[in-house]
Amino acid sequence: MEMGLVSLLFLSLLAFSNAEISSKIGVNYGQLGNNLPSPSQSIDLIKTLKAGRVKLYDANPEILNLLAGTKLQVSIMVPNQAISNISSNQTLADEWVRTNVLRFYPETMIRFLLVGNEVLSFNSDQDRQTWYDLVPAMRRIKHSLKNHNIRNIKIGTPLAFDVVESTFPPSNGTFRSDISIPVIKPLLQFLNTTNSFFFLDVYPYFPWSANPAEINLDYALFKGGNLTYTDPGSNLTYTNLFDQMVDSVIFAMTKLGFPNVRLSISETGWPNAGDIEQAGANIYNSATYNRNLIQKMTSKPPVGTPARPGVVIPTFIFALYDENQKTGPGTERHWGLLYPNGTGIYEVDLTGIRPEFEYKQLPAPLNNKPYKGKIWCVVARGVNITELGSALTYACGQVNGTCDVLFPGKECYRPVSLISHANYAFSSYWVQFRGQGGTCYFNGLAVQTTRDPSHGSCEVPSVTL
Repeated sequence: MEMGLVSLLFLSLLAFSNAEISSKIGVNYGQLGNNLPSPSQSIDLIKTLKAGRVKLYDANPEILNLLAGTKLQVSIMVPNQAISNISSNQTLADEWVRTNVLRFYPETMIRFLLVGNEVLSFNSDQDRQTWYDLVPAMRRIKHSLKNHNIRNIKIGTPLAFDVVESTFPPSNGTFRSDISIPVIKPLLQFLNTTNSFFFLDVYPYFPWSANPAEINLDYALFKGGNLTYTDPGSNLTYTNLFDQMVDSVIFAMTKLGFPNVRLSISETGWPNAGDIEQAGANIYNSATYNRNLIQKMTSKPPVGTPARPGVVIPTFIFALYDENQKTGPGTERHWGLLYPNGTGIYEVDLTGIRPEFEYKQLPAPLNNKPYKGKIWCVVARGVNITELGSALTYACGQVNGTCDVLFPGKECYRPVSLISHANYAFSSYWVQFRGQGGTCYFNGLAVQTTRDPSHGSCEVPSVTL
C-alpha cells in the first residue's frame, strides 16, 4: 500500500481518538541532582510552567501524593530491573499495580504507565533477556489494571532512537534486525490491540552534532525557512529534521504491518550547555528548539508530520532541571528548562500561546561551529579536596604509565599541589580512555579547558580536535 493511502486510512481511523488526546506539552521530571528543589517546590514550578503532563522515572509516592488533585496528567515507570520478574509472575504485577497505582489513582491523574526505560539500548546477556520479557510484563500489568476496571491508563515503553537501523530517507526506515521480529513486532501488536502509544525519544541534536557539515543547524532547530528535503521514496517533503526522524519510525512500523499505532514523544529537547567539544550546545539553540517544538505540537488544528498530517502527538520535553549527577559528556547535565535554584534558564511558554516577539533577547550562540584546537581536562573550581584525592587515585590506577611523571623526582612532581597533580592525571586519563567512552567528569570534579595547565618542564597531555 502506498504511504499516501496509509496516511488517509490512519487519519480516518484516528478521527475520534485525536479529539480525545490533549496537545498540552509535558515535562520529564528527573531527579539525578544533589541540589534540586524539593518535590513540593518542583510540582509548583511545573504548574508555573503551565505544563499539561509530567513524566516520572519511577513511581515516587511522595511526588504522586503531591500530584493528587492537580490537573497534571502523570506518567509513571516500572524500573528496568523489575521487568523480568513481573513478566513471569502475575502476583508481582498485581502487587506493583496495587502499590504504585491504586494507592494514588484516580486522585492522581495517572495516564501513562511505562514499563522500563530505553530497555532495547542495553545489550548484555541479562539485558537481552529483558528484551524478551518486556511485552509479557506489559501484558501482566494490563491484566491487573483491567481487573480493577482501569481503562484510561495506557501502557507502553519509551525507546531510544537506536531501535531504528535505517533512517534516511525516512521511507527507508527499518527497525534493527536483532529486535525487529522478536521484540518490536509483538510490542506493536500489544500497542495496536490496546490502542496505546509507541513512545519514542527523539533528539535531533545528536544526528546534527555528529554531522554538522552535512545537516543544516536551522533545519534541526525548526527554523529552516525555505530549506526542504523531498523523500524520493514517498515524495513527502520535509522542513525539519524532527519530522524526518519521526516519520522514519512510522515507515518502519508500517513495514511490520502496523501503520496505525499512535506515537508519543517521550523525550525531546536540546542541551543548553556542554563540553567545549560539543558544538551547538547553548542557551540560544535550546530555547529556539524547544519554543519551535512547542509551537508545532500545540498548534490548532494539529500539524502532525508529513506521513501523519493533522495528528496530535503527545510530547514531553526533557527536562525540568539541569541535573548535576548525570554521568557522561557535559551535555548530559544541561537539558533543563530550569536551573537547580528553580529559575528559568530562558523564557518558555509550554502552552504555545506566547508570541516570539515577547521573549527577551537570547545570548548569542558562540559554539555553533565545532571547536578546533587543544583541550585539557582539569580540576573544576571550588571542589572538595578530599573527593579530589579519591578521583586522583582512580585516574592514576587505571593503567600503567598514566601518572608516572607525578612520582618524586619526575618532571610533574609537585609535592604540595594536589590540584596540579590532578590536572595532569585527569588529562592523561582522558587522553587514553576518551576513545573508549571515558569522559572529563570525575563525579563533577573536572571540566574541559582550552587553557594549557602545563608548567615548566611538565607538559600536560591534551586532546586535539
